Amino acid sequence: MLGLGVAGVAAGPFLQRAVEGVTSKDPTGLSGLLPGGGGFRYYSVVGSVPTRTAADYTLRIDGMVDRPVTFSLPQLQAMEQTRIVHDVQCVTGWRVPGTPFEGVRLATLLDAAGVRADAGAVRFSCFDGEYTESLTLEQARRDDVLVALRMQDRPVSHEHGGPVRLYVAPMYFYKSAKWLSGITLTPSVEPGYWEHYGYDVDAWVGRSNGRDDAPTG
Repeated sequence: MLGLGVAGVAAGPFLQRAVEGVTSKDPTGLSGLLPGGGGFRYYSVVGSVPTRTAADYTLRIDGMVDRPVTFSLPQLQAMEQTRIVHDVQCVTGWRVPGTPFEGVRLATLLDAAGVRADAGAVRFSCFDGEYTESLTLEQARRDDVLVALRMQDRPVSHEHGGPVRLYVAPMYFYKSAKWLSGITLTPSVEPGYWEHYGYDVDAWVGRSNGRDDAPTG
């Protein structure tokens, strides 16, 4: 028994890294049964996701805007940063309390592009080539919606959707798209990846899906 315990301790870091690297196309969400570091579980809807760094990462804002614009990672880092500490709540039931995120308010980036008066929603695309999400324009302009560059007081890791991900604090975590690469202003909300599998488009924690009683925040 003691020998098995020692072997488990020795193997733990390697097993953890293996789990953190797991990505699978799994619309059922069963890949979420694999635990991750810090209480998180890792999800991806594709087999692998390319890595982006400060040298090649860009975030494009286009669609119904006056000034389509592309930001590099250093440009995003140079902008005013907002810090939010909030519980992360997954629709499948797991929660990581008091998780800090830091980044640029989405509203700031929208203002930089000049949103047209006839725009009503925002669509998010990701450099995994598959995942999408959407918010109404009113939701996107909330103070607790970030284009996040830091998570848990360090740069957002690749496994967590870095170098840049969306963070929508008051909604279930599937709305916080990982590997963010595009922000497109649209006339109306276009359902995202998980919404096509029956998840709510308006995913307020405690008021959506009937799976959680957590308060909104």
